[in-house]
Formats: sequence, C-alpha cells, structure tokens
Amino acid sequence: MGYLELELLFPFLLPLFCGGLSEQIHYSIPEEMARGSVVGNLAEDLGLHVRDLLNRNLRVSGEEQYFIVNTENGNILVSDRIDRESLCPQSILCIVPLEIMAENPLNVFHITVKIEDINDNSPYFPQNSIVLQINELAILGTRFGLESAIDADVGPNSLQSYQLSYNEYFSLMVKDKREGKNAPELILEKPLDREHQNSHFLVLTAMDGGDPVQSGTIQIRIEVTDANDNPPVFSQDVYKVSIPENLPLGTSVLKVTAVDQDEGINAEITYSFKTLRDIRNMFMLDHQNGEIKSKGPIDFEISSSYTMNIEAKDGGGMATECKIIIEILDENDNAPEVIFTSVSNSITEDAELGMVIALFKTLDKDSGENGEVTCLIKEKVPFRIESSANNYYKLVTDGSLDREKTPSYNVTITATDRGKPPLSSSSSITLHIADVNDNTPVFEQAFYLVHIAENNPPGASIAQVSASDPDLGPNGRVSYSIVASDLEPRALASYVSVSAQSGVVFAQRAFDHEQLRAFELTLQARDQGSPALSANVSLRVLVDDRNDNAPRVLYPALGPDGSALFDTVPRAAQPGYLVTKVVAVDADSGHNAWLSYHVLQASEPGLFSLGLRTGEVRTARALGDRDAARQRLLVAVRDGGQPPLSATATLLLVFADSLQEVLPDVRDRPAPSDPQAELHSSSATTWNCIQPGLCYKTGPGFSPNYNLGTLPYSYNMYVASDSQKARLNFLTMKSEMGSGQDLSNEASLVVSVTEENNKLNSHTDASVHVSVNKQVWFNFQIISTITSFAYPLSIFSFPFCVDSLYPPTHKISFTVTSGYYDAVATGIFATEA
Repeated sequence: MGYLELELLFPFLLPLFCGGLSEQIHYSIPEEMARGSVVGNLAEDLGLHVRDLLNRNLRVSGEEQYFIVNTENGNILVSDRIDRESLCPQSILCIVPLEIMAENPLNVFHITVKIEDINDNSPYFPQNSIVLQINELAILGTRFGLESAIDADVGPNSLQSYQLSYNEYFSLMVKDKREGKNAPELILEKPLDREHQNSHFLVLTAMDGGDPVQSGTIQIRIEVTDANDNPPVFSQDVYKVSIPENLPLGTSVLKVTAVDQDEGINAEITYSFKTLRDIRNMFMLDHQNGEIKSKGPIDFEISSSYTMNIEAKDGGGMATECKIIIEILDENDNAPEVIFTSVSNSITEDAELGMVIALFKTLDKDSGENGEVTCLIKEKVPFRIESSANNYYKLVTDGSLDREKTPSYNVTITATDRGKPPLSSSSSITLHIADVNDNTPVFEQAFYLVHIAENNPPGASIAQVSASDPDLGPNGRVSYSIVASDLEPRALASYVSVSAQSGVVFAQRAFDHEQLRAFELTLQARDQGSPALSANVSLRVLVDDRNDNAPRVLYPALGPDGSALFDTVPRAAQPGYLVTKVVAVDADSGHNAWLSYHVLQASEPGLFSLGLRTGEVRTARALGDRDAARQRLLVAVRDGGQPPLSATATLLLVFADSLQEVLPDVRDRPAPSDPQAELHSSSATTWNCIQPGLCYKTGPGFSPNYNLGTLPYSYNMYVASDSQKARLNFLTMKSEMGSGQDLSNEASLVVSVTEENNKLNSHTDASVHVSVNKQVWFNFQIISTITSFAYPLSIFSFPFCVDSLYPPTHKISFTVTSGYYDAVATGIFATEA
C-alpha cells in the first residue's frame, strides 16, 4: 500500500489505536491561521472543568509544536505557522495527529486536526516559455502536448482549467491523465504555411478554482518546420520499480526507452522531467539515454514512494510522456527513542502501589518488525513499566517509598526494536520523593497594631504581616488574604487589600478620620499544601487625624443674601455684660479641633472683649457718649492644627433700650458703601427692626445658660412697605435646650397682605404650636420672602425662652403695619405645655 493510500486511511485507522487512554477528538482548521487562533475548546470536549486545567497541566506533546493549550480557558491554540503544502505536499487529505498530556491523574488524549487547504498558491509553469516546432504539413486535428501547470493547493483551490489566447490556427484541449492531473494540448485547426508565417506566439493561462481565482501564464512560441508525422513511443506507459532506502548517490534506478519511426533529426529523441521540482532534487535524468539515477538521500521515513512523468521529444518537436512510480523499501536504520511526555511533579513517600509516576512513549521511524519496540528497567527500583496503547507506557510504583532512606531514584528505561540486528536506546529520569504537608504557618506577631494618617494616597502601604512555614516546596509557600473585618463586607475591597505574596496591606482609598477612626482585619496565612493549612492573626488599624477641616461658624448665622444679623445691647450695659456668643465647631479631633476666638476688626476697639476659648462677646467698658450706637466686629475662629485653619464671622451690634428708639436710626441711616461689610437692614421701601424684652423669668433653680451664646429675649417685629401686595413667609424655627441636648422644631407662619381702598387687609394662615416639657431655649430664625417688594427683606434671628413653669400657653406676636395705614396682620407663635 502506497504512502497516499496510507494517508487517506489514516483518520479511519487512528481511532482503532487510541482507545487505551481516551476517545479520539477531531478538529478541522484552515491552513495559515494566525498564531493564537482558537482551534477548539479542548477542556469542554474532554469533559474537564476550567478550574482543574492548571492542576492537570494540560499540554500538547510532540516534536513539532504547531499547537498549544491555554490552561486558563482550555482552548487549543495555533502556536506556529501551518502550511498544508509543507506538511502534506503529496496528500489531498492532511491530518495532524496530536497527543494531549494531562496530570493528576496522568493521562493522554489523542486528537486529530485536519488542515483544510486555502487558495494561497497560484498555478505556475515550471518553465517561463514553451517552444514548439510544428511541421507545416501537420494534419489538421493533430495534438501537441504542452507542459502542465503546477498548483500546490488541493481540491477546488487546485488547478482547474486552462485558457488559450485567441488565434485562428490552434485550439486548446485538456486531457485527463490517470494520476488525476489535466494536461493541456494544442489542436491544429488550420493548415500551417511556413512561407506565409514561420512562427506563432500564444499565451496559455492556467486557472485554479479558488475565490478569487488565481492564475499563471506561459508564453508559447510555435516554429513552423518541415514534416514530422510520428511522435516518440515509450516501451510502456507506466514504469514501476522498488529501491531500498539509503541508496548511494548516483545509483541507477531505472532506464526508460522511447522510439520514433521517423528518420534523421525527426527521430532523435531527448528525455526530460515533466514533474514537480522536488522530484528533480531526488533524481537525475540522462537526457540522451533516459537513465534515472539517485541524486539526493533516499529515506523511507520521509517518503515511501515517488511518482514522476518523463517526456520523450523527437527532433521535430513531437513528444509523448510516461509515468514512473518508484517505491522505497524500509531498512532498520533508526534506533527507537524513549520520550517522556509527563513526569509527576511530586511523589510523596506515602504514595500507594500502582500510582502513575510518569508517562512515556517510544518512537521508531522504521516500519514492520523494525519499528516494534519493547521496554525494560535494568535497575532494581520500586517501579515497573505498564504497557498502554499506541506505543505509550506508564511508569508506576511497585514498592513502598521511604524518603528518609532514599530521597531520590535515577530510573533508566531501555527501548529495543525487533530489527535484525536490533537497535536500542536508553533514557533516564530522576524521581525525587517529597514530604507531606504537616506544618501550619506561624505569624511573627500574635497581634498587629498600626497607625495611618488620614488623607493617605490610595495604594499606600499600611502594614506588612509575615508568617513562616517550615515545610518544603508548595507546602511551605505561604499566601495571604483577608478573611474577616468589622467593615461592611461588600465595601471591604474598596477600603483595603493585601498582597497574596508579600503580606503587605494596602489602602485602596484615602481614609477620613472624621468618618472612620479605626477598623480591624483578620488576616490569614495559607500554605499551598493539599490539604492546605492556615493560621489567622488580627490587625487593628488606627486612622490618625489631620487638620483637614476648617472651623464652621454656627452662630451668628447669615441671611439668604449673605448679610449679617443684628444683636442689641442695652445702653446701660456694664463691663462684663454678655452680649452674645460666637458658636463654632470643627470636625477634626484633638488639637486640630481646639478652637480659639480672635477679634480681627472692631468699629470701636476696646469696647468689647472676646473670650479666647469660649467665644463670648462681652462689654469691656460702658458705652460712652461719643461711641456710635451701631458697632461692627469681625471675629476669626482658628483651630489648633499645624498649619491652623480658620473661619470668620461678622457681628452687628446696636445699643438701644427700646425698639422705637432703634427704628428712626435704622430708617434714616444712609446706604452703606460696602453692602457686604454692613448689615443690610433697610431700603427706600423696606425696613425692619427688633425690640428686645427680657424673658428670663425662670423659676427657682433655673438660671439662664449663657454658654449657648444667646440671651433669653422676646421680640416684637414690625415690617412696613408701600408695596401694593406682599406675601411674608416665616420659616425654620430651630431650638436649643438649656441642658445641652438638642431639640429641633420646624414650622411656618404665612401672612398675606393686600391693599384695598387705601387699606391693608391681612390673613394669617397658620399658628405654630410647640410642646414644651422642660425649660427650652428657642433660637428662632425667621426667613421672610416678599414676592412683590422692590427690595428683599433681611433675615431676623432672635432667641426666645420657654419654661415649663410658665402658664400653659405663651405667645409671641408679629404685627405687620404700614407707614400710612393701620396695623392689619398679626402672626402668632404659641407654645403649649
């Protein structure tokens, strides 16, 4: 059976020899696929889970690595250029058998990859041009054989047709040959006349069946000569001969003979190859006598047969061809090889009898008995060889192992074929015996405590934990992970991470001391043994404060337009009188939140004093006759950080004993040159003022709490406008308890004012009721919005005290009046016990 027939039967015979280890799998890919292209998912086809691939060490075994296995997803990938014409130059069907090795347990899987042809080769002619000498007496219909084109592709992509350039003397006919190739022939369609035209020039085009079609051309020059009507004839159409491999160079292989019934030059015959170029590299032809000799090394393992065509051409240009088949006989010229395809990475001393230690195969390129191989171990070792299918073998344990007695074994396997004389070769491997995993990792410290300053850069190292394991290899290789934390589990990964290799703990974000002051992690050190052993340790992280928050002034507050608020001071106030208190907070802690209060600017320096730590504003001396009734203080609040951060507050103070005393002063004062530096309290059409009245009528044992920064006052408020219509919204009541605890109440009072018949009509939409169970200080902020006024009103802020010892109901009334009309609206805030 020839080489071609063996290749055709190979995919059908292969499954008969692959059942020992696994069922065969078939893939089909086109040639010239890019490196890294996916052939198929081997893990899925073998029924392996992706997570087991790394442990199974799935890989391709073989001398020429055209494919590799991706151990992450199980895909088999193209690793090198695949040229079907190089792999299977004389075969229509191109099959590449692969052995896939796997470990834990050791096994081998047989797969085949069919290489599909693509149209990557254009047809070409062995020569650049053809010269035909045709007698002018040639009979119409005479055929003239032309050199066939060559196309390395197969199937539809191979050579399919020929096309001849237009002429009136010749037509083209394609002849089917026995070997399946098409031979073009010229047919004489019109008598030649040498005296009229002694030469003709034609172009022959060879085309394949690819898409797009590829082609090659050759120039044909026809020289018209005198009559030659008999072509050469070979003694037989097909010659067959068998020769042994390793034939010496220059040895005669075969001699072909052709005769021509013509005489003279028309009977002189020359011989030439009409075949592929590689055949000409293996054999040479005597052009005069037709003798074929060996030219290159003949090796059965490279090719078991050669097929070629010989052309005999007479002196008149007539030619004929014959077919030569040369079969190569095998000799025992190759010693068997022992190839280890897989060796167990670790052999523990408690391995069971029959455990597979290694897989190996034998390879003998010879055939028949010359390629039949037996294997044996000459040393006395606790291992034996078990035969498998397709020249595969297993090396298994055959006795007990003791690592302390023999830590390693050097095993030599000898393979011998059955040739005459037999040939053999040996291969050795060293097997190391490993311990079992019997030691737990130990941390260097029983507990870890670290500090990290807030606002750290993401990715900063927080700490490093370290654990040691006295085991060897993977059993002593430690990896680190976070197994528990007092942080939210879903948010843990956004806070910290740990390097599995180094044990370095990294911050994944910038920490904020004001949001997170400390947290605790449980870290685990785990070795790589099977089963793995582990130990845990606690790591507490303290987030240290930085001065990253400036103080924030709570009182005095600003109005919606950014203007400051009034505070009133009795004209008779004595030195030390508590006027108000600047209240500020700082979100930092420690020294960074230690606040101090400083006067930056004062309308009358020396009139007021400011508590450095309390923020209390007191009169430093009595009001003089030359002192202005309106005073302005610019106060800075600084924290104790380095560098310190600060905030400012503006206090507007009015010395007055009654509201009526303040009103003319406020109404008649000119508009300030710097609206941001003065209180925006009046305009041409809008003004407001506040009348204080003492309200600390507390019972026995209850004294006003001056630390809150406000005094217990009650107020009447008057708003006047010449607007046609106005709507006042009084919003947001905020309270603070004298005991230091917060109590917040919110309500609103809406007063509608309209003008009808030169009278103001009013309507009070709501009253506010606040339940009081103890003494409560209310610091009311009333925001008034008048939609139709030409100028906005100011924000009013005033304190108000309610005592549970008072009668059940207390009221504060707000009267809306006009400079021209009578009072028309009164809003009521009421408290109930």
